[in-house]
Amino acid sequence: MVAILFRCLAMSRLFLMSNAKVQGQSQTSSADPAPDAVDHIVAQWQREMPGLESGNMVLFGRLKRCTALLQARLETVFAEHGLNAASFDVLATLRRAGKPYRLTPTALFESLMVTSGTMTNRLQRLEEKGLIQRQPNPEDARSQLVQLTPRGKALIEKAVVPHVENEGMILDQLPPRTRQQLEDGLKVLMKVLEARSSPT
Repeated sequence: MVAILFRCLAMSRLFLMSNAKVQGQSQTSSADPAPDAVDHIVAQWQREMPGLESGNMVLFGRLKRCTALLQARLETVFAEHGLNAASFDVLATLRRAGKPYRLTPTALFESLMVTSGTMTNRLQRLEEKGLIQRQPNPEDARSQLVQLTPRGKALIEKAVVPHVENEGMILDQLPPRTRQQLEDGLKVLMKVLEARSSPT
């Protein structure tokens, strides 16, 4: 579910950058009556610009704030293994691809939703640490393949277990029904955003 939240936020950013507008309901859930930071921000806008539609702002604000808070929690575990979120994602993507743990740079940056320039910088740092290696692509002389080294494979296999446990400790604080509703809602949102972002 944490991965879905991050992907939804990434898709949301792309969606907004293309000037698309997501239509939503202006009413928000009041399961917890205690105001939070997002409620405070929205209240300020309502005071300053009473006619401003703030319903969508509430949802996006909470998505962004949850992502920031979750990222900080996840980075703690990554740091214990000498990684950050960016390097973990690259190594994890290669590892879950299966033997021989090798992908093209294009497949990597499309999977991780980053630019080719960003991916190049990530790969260079990982290669300097001996965690990946780049090699010629026998099927395309113009491109390269990115492969986990034995050291990189051992590191990601060591890091992914406490990472998943960390995610579990975070999500275990949610009631089962709330967790399922959140997962279902994020999955629907992700499909909407991906459909709108796909080339026509």
